[in-house]
Amino acid sequence: MLMERVKRLMVLGVVMMVPNGCAVMPDRSPLVLDVPVSGTERDAVHSLELDDGDYVEGVLDSGADVADLRLIDQDGRPIRLLLNGTAGREVFRFVTKPGMAALRVTLPASGGYRLTLTRRIAVADQHPVRHGHLSPTIAALAETVKRGGSTDAFWQDVARRGTPLVEPLKDAPGSDQVAMTFLARGARRNVRLLGGPTSNHENLERLGQSDVWFKSFIVPVSTRLSYQIAPDVPDFPGTCRECRMAILAQLQADPLNHRPWPSDAPDRYNQVSLVELPDAPLQPGLESVWAEPAGRLIAERFTSRILGNTRNVTVYAPPGVDPAGKDTILLLLFDGPDYLDRRAPVPTMLDRLTGGGRLPPTVAVFIANPTAEARERELPANPAFATMLADEFLPWLRERASIRSRPDRTVLAGSSYGGLAAVSAALARPDRFGNALSMSGSFWWHPADAPPDRPEHMAGLVASRDRRPVRFFLSAGLFEAGGDGEIGILETSRHLRDVLEAKGYEVAYRDYAAGHDLFAWRGALGDGLLALFGDGSGAVLYGHSAQAPGLKTSRAAD
Repeated sequence: MLMERVKRLMVLGVVMMVPNGCAVMPDRSPLVLDVPVSGTERDAVHSLELDDGDYVEGVLDSGADVADLRLIDQDGRPIRLLLNGTAGREVFRFVTKPGMAALRVTLPASGGYRLTLTRRIAVADQHPVRHGHLSPTIAALAETVKRGGSTDAFWQDVARRGTPLVEPLKDAPGSDQVAMTFLARGARRNVRLLGGPTSNHENLERLGQSDVWFKSFIVPVSTRLSYQIAPDVPDFPGTCRECRMAILAQLQADPLNHRPWPSDAPDRYNQVSLVELPDAPLQPGLESVWAEPAGRLIAERFTSRILGNTRNVTVYAPPGVDPAGKDTILLLLFDGPDYLDRRAPVPTMLDRLTGGGRLPPTVAVFIANPTAEARERELPANPAFATMLADEFLPWLRERASIRSRPDRTVLAGSSYGGLAAVSAALARPDRFGNALSMSGSFWWHPADAPPDRPEHMAGLVASRDRRPVRFFLSAGLFEAGGDGEIGILETSRHLRDVLEAKGYEVAYRDYAAGHDLFAWRGALGDGLLALFGDGSGAVLYGHSAQAPGLKTSRAAD
């Protein structure tokens, strides 16, 4: 009876109070699909009438004002933070669960907002809709197989063309998207795909009882990625993680792909397969074939008293670059060894960018991790790591390599956890680091003790602190979106961009049709350096040149 009374009160828009004095029930009529509501209150609650399991999308537009959006229960307690310190038009999504009573909009100061539910899909309607095969080649082969025909001619054609198959969309010729189909031959039980155009381990599908396994995706014509396949991955009793990690036992380059990388790897298990569609953006400084660095690589060992460990450090200066020059850029790059070989030849890239006048004189310092465990501990927004960089590492560089850095000419850069480290350390020590360059930064990360409604630690820190003298280049892959109710690198990178912009920071941002992939990061690094320090001729962000010294903020249609 009590719950029925509560539901009736919600529908009537009655405000209820609990002993602590908080308004715990919505003070408005329930939200209706596609009917926007507006307000100017600093704290407004809008009730929901949804069914368990409904998939819901909506938009909050707070203009120039920063706003939070939370799901709350019938007593006003927060269940989930949907938007954290966002400004402008932002999309939110959630799946309804028991106890979700309302949406609460919070403005830190006077302002206004517009809230709209734009999509609601009931559980009964949540199923994939099959429209035949995306690939015309697979569709034709399916008919052949159905009639009992052979797949031999198909495989001969695939050996000539290479994989994955890339075909125009059947219903949208001339589109900026294509159908991409990954293939494997002759597996007995299963085939899995890692590094494809999603953030998941994808399962290939068997075509009838034939020897053809396939999976098709719709991707942008600018796609660039590296991938591997794993045929016949063992299934055995174990934890979810153990079963998921079993893919590593069979992970290998696609034998049908014509671009194994690197070509001189000892075997296919140590290779990936490359895909670069014709409209993939140029990677600055890597437009031509690989060449040995023209400058000198100096290997050192650095010991930190603060962190209690020792790591490898490599310093590189292109020909003619004076490390002590007052205008020389200092690039500190985390996960340094990843960017020193043919897969991501940053020294060669710097030779070409500085030698061609596209980038000012730049010295790069490649910082290794002492161990994998140390990486997991140090890179995710660790204050001690930032202190080490500012108070130990920079003085050590000055002593050992005569590098005298200025904050406005120093950039921290990294990918994944390294991107998170670049942003967090620059914000922690802007007196030493005036620029941060993040590639697929792990901005989903949060401390273990973080409140459940505030999963985006870095965005929260930016929103809660005064603006600092730091400039940013952020990038993420379109294939790094979250799933299964989890936020991904794409969403959290875009959100951090929005929060930084709302706080008045200079931010250049770029999405790539790529995944969590060194093959994409090596290009993003060059784009980021040109956006932060270039002459405006090299970094093109969605049709706009990134200017120096100021940044031009550009974005895709998110």
